[in-house]
Amino acid sequence: MFKRTARHTIVALTLVSLALFAGTASADGAECPIDRTIVFADFDWDSAMLLNGIARTILEEGFGCTTDAFPGSTIPMYQATIRGDIDVLMEVSKVNVPDFWPGALADGSVVELTEVFDDAIQGFYVPRFVIEGDAERGIEPSAPDLRSVSDLPRYAELFRDPEQPDRGRLHNCILGWQCELINTVKFYAYGLDETYVTFEPGTAVALATSMETAYVRGEPWLGYYWAPTWLLGLLDMVRLDEPAYTDACWDTITAHFDTPEQAEVACAYPDAAAAIVVGAAFHDDADEAMLDFLAAMRVPTDTISELLAHMQETGDDPLGAARSFLAERPDAWTHWVDVSVAERVLAALD
Repeated sequence: MFKRTARHTIVALTLVSLALFAGTASADGAECPIDRTIVFADFDWDSAMLLNGIARTILEEGFGCTTDAFPGSTIPMYQATIRGDIDVLMEVSKVNVPDFWPGALADGSVVELTEVFDDAIQGFYVPRFVIEGDAERGIEPSAPDLRSVSDLPRYAELFRDPEQPDRGRLHNCILGWQCELINTVKFYAYGLDETYVTFEPGTAVALATSMETAYVRGEPWLGYYWAPTWLLGLLDMVRLDEPAYTDACWDTITAHFDTPEQAEVACAYPDAAAAIVVGAAFHDDADEAMLDFLAAMRVPTDTISELLAHMQETGDDPLGAARSFLAERPDAWTHWVDVSVAERVLAALD
């Protein structure tokens, strides 16, 4: 999955040497400060499961803890963490939060430790070969001047809708998701309704399949997508420019959910952050080193997408991909923990 470089090897050997010198090389020397199973929320999307795998492996192999993961969707997992049934949430969106969540943060029922990433993106994408071509595949650029959504009316014929061939097709977000409403407002505000139609897939699988199929065939494709996802980790896609995000613009977009055809102003999605949040009981029981580890953990979305793409290509599960990442990329994570903890993890994964 990852190519082990000389730098990776040097980092690993240095950690082993330092830990041996300090007398902490044995995993048997790790004693978890929490004498019970630490329970993670196993959210029903792959990036959260992957982050769980990374954190759980470090806690188990480096700190000597016992962990488990309980599956569920967002709202029940948030509520379970407030009750104390769940200890750790590894990917809490800071944009889409339920009404009760700010109060739980304010009264200490849950504690935010860090932003595990702050560069989640979404927008309208086309394959890079549409703009730049692909010499290896014998594909000539078909829209060399395409940079922005404002350029799309000139290329409607390129993205021809099979049902209305006099219009282009813009693949919208999944039917029923909030991003479908947002994109519909954008569609009218950008004036695309004059040259395009929107197509709303019924499932995330259908949207992903449409993009991947067109990409493999070397055909033009235009539509909404987001990261971190395996698809953007696997395919070389270009996000089209939009007017810069502002709070005022976003308020205008949301105000037109019921009247999208009247919208005149729209802008890009804001880059989104996700936080690591723990329950109050875990926060009280954990020692400083454990809390410092979770507070230091940061995984860029490009790395997550790369790992998700690896899972898609190989059939590896999130825990397996997490362990491979930890074994092959010590430079990406060993600074999160003390040398002795890092050495124990590397020794266990060797």
